Amino acid sequence: MSCRDCQLCSNKKTLCSGGGGPCEKILLMGNPNVGKSVFFSRLTGVRALSSNYPGTTVGFTEGIMQYGSDEAHLIDVPGAYTLDPTNEAEEIAHRILNEGADKVILVIDATALERNLVMALQVLEHGLPTVIALNMVDEARHRGVLIDIPELERELGVPIVPTVAVTGQGISDLITKLDEARPSHFKPMKKEERWRVIGGIIAKVQKVTHRHHTFMDKIEDISVQPVMGGLLGLLVLAVSFTIIRIVGEGIISYITDPLFEKLWLPVLEKISVATGSGYFHDVLIGKLVGGAIDLEQSLGVLSTGIYVEFGMVLPYIVAFYAVLSYLEDFGYLPRLAVVFDALLHRFGIHGYAIIPTLLGFGCNVPGILGTRVLESERERFIAATLISVGIPCVSIQAMLTATLGRFGMGYVAAVYVTLFFVWLVIGRIMNLTLSGFSPELIVEIPPYRLPSVKAWRAKLWFRIKDFLCEATPLVLGGILLVNLLDTAGLLDGAARLLSPVLEKILGLPSAAAVPIVMGMFRKDIAMGLLIPLNLTAHQMFIAVIVLAMTFPCIATFVVLWKELGWKRMLASSVIMLSAALITGGMLNAIFKML
Repeated sequence: MSCRDCQLCSNKKTLCSGGGGPCEKILLMGNPNVGKSVFFSRLTGVRALSSNYPGTTVGFTEGIMQYGSDEAHLIDVPGAYTLDPTNEAEEIAHRILNEGADKVILVIDATALERNLVMALQVLEHGLPTVIALNMVDEARHRGVLIDIPELERELGVPIVPTVAVTGQGISDLITKLDEARPSHFKPMKKEERWRVIGGIIAKVQKVTHRHHTFMDKIEDISVQPVMGGLLGLLVLAVSFTIIRIVGEGIISYITDPLFEKLWLPVLEKISVATGSGYFHDVLIGKLVGGAIDLEQSLGVLSTGIYVEFGMVLPYIVAFYAVLSYLEDFGYLPRLAVVFDALLHRFGIHGYAIIPTLLGFGCNVPGILGTRVLESERERFIAATLISVGIPCVSIQAMLTATLGRFGMGYVAAVYVTLFFVWLVIGRIMNLTLSGFSPELIVEIPPYRLPSVKAWRAKLWFRIKDFLCEATPLVLGGILLVNLLDTAGLLDGAARLLSPVLEKILGLPSAAAVPIVMGMFRKDIAMGLLIPLNLTAHQMFIAVIVLAMTFPCIATFVVLWKELGWKRMLASSVIMLSAALITGGMLNAIFKML
C-alpha cells in the first residue's frame, strides 16, 4: 500500500511501504496528559515524524501504524481541553479535526471522566467514525472510581476499549475495534446542553467508593506543596544531575574513550602519515601537540570534531535525556512546574517554563523550541533569552571539568552559582522593563505512574537522533570554518580587535579572543581552545563564564530568529553581550581586590 495522499509523502518523507491505494487517515485525540504519546509510540513504533502545523509554532507528530494487513496514517493531534479554542494548541486541534479524517481514536482519562467528556462530546458531534480508548482504568480502580463501560458505550454510541497504555493492556483490542468505529448519535449542541448531557452520563456510569490514601498518594500531595514540594524539587534536580554526571562520566571512561584510543586514534595516525604536513593535514587531523594527535586540542575535523561530539558530549546527552524522559513519563514535571510557578512569575514567566529550561541543560535548541508551551510573546522572549544566557548546555557542562577541574571542583560549582545569579537578575530586570502580560499557570497534574519502557526508549531515541542530526554538521562545519578563518588570518584580526576589551575589562590575554570568537560556532570546542593558553584559575573562570553567557551556537541563533523574529533575536543578543561583559568585568574587579 502506498501513502501517496498523506502529508508524510507530500513532504517527501515517506514512511509507508509499497502497495495499493492511499493510507487511511486516523486522528489520535484527547486532553493533555491522558497518555496519547504512549498510544502513539505503541501504535507506530519509531516510524514517526514531528512537524509544525503550517503558519504556526504548534507541533504535532505523525506516523504509520499497522492496521490489519494494511497501514494507516496516524496523526497525534495537539492535546486540548475543549474545541472552543482558548489557546493556539486547541485552535490547531480544532482545525485538524475540521479538515476531516477516516476515523478518530479518542483517548479519555478514566480518572477524570467528567472533564474529559467535554471535548469528547465535541469530537463526537463532528460525526466521524470513532473508537474510544478509556485509558488508566487501573489507576481509576485504585482511586475507587468504578465505570460501567457497557453503559458508557450505549450512552456515547461508539465502541469503547478499556486500556492501560503504559503496560500495553487493551492496545491490540483497540486496533481490532477500529473496524467497528462508527459515528455517534450526538449532534451539535449548545454549551449548556452539553454539560447537562455530561451530568446525566456521569450519574449513570460512574460510581466513586471510599479508599484510604496510599503512600504514593501522599507523595503526590507533598510534591505540589510550596515548601515541601520545593525541597523535594531541589532534591529531585540534585539527584537527577548527579545521576547524569555519573552515567555520562561512566560512558566516557569505560566506552567512548577506550573505543577512540584503541580504534579511532590508530586510524587518525595513519591518515596523518599519509597526508604529511600542510593544509589538508591541518584540516583533517589538526595540529600535533607534543608530536602526537591530541583528540581534544588538535582541532582537526576528524580528530577533535569527531571526538568532542561523540566521545565527550554524546554520553552526557544520552544520560540527560534518559533522566528527563523518565521524569516526564513518571508524571513529575507538571508538579515541578507548579512548585516553581511562584518563583518564575517574578521573572514574567509561569511555572511551565521550567520544562524548556530543563531541556536547555541538554541543548539550548530544544529548550528554546520548548518555549512554545508559553502563551504570550513576552513570556517566550524572556524564557528564550534566559535559556540562551544562563543555562549551560550539556556540551559546556562536559567541558567544565576539563577547563576548570584542575583548579579544583569549587570553580566548577562556582560557574553554576554565577550563572544562576545572573539568570535571576536578568529575569527580574526584563520582567520589570518589558511590556506585555504573563498569564497564570493552568496545567494538568497526572498521577504518578511507572513509565512504559518501550515509550521511554522511543522518546530517548528521538531526542538523541534529533540532537545528532542538529549538532554533528555544526561541530564539523565549525571546526572547518575555524581552520579556514585561521588560514586566512581572520582569527588573528578578530583577536587584535577584541584584545583591548579582553585585557582592560575582562583581564584576559589577547590570545583568548580566538576561543571567544570560536564560541559563536561551538562552545565546547571554544572551551577546549582555552586549555593550552595557560590561564590562571581566575582568568579561566572569567573566560568560561563569558563563553557560557554569550553567543550560543549557530543552531541556537537560527532557532531564536525563527521563534522570536529578527528584531527580538537582536534584542536578545544585545542582552547577552551586555550581561556577559558586565559580569566578566565585575568578576575581574573582584579578583583584583582579593
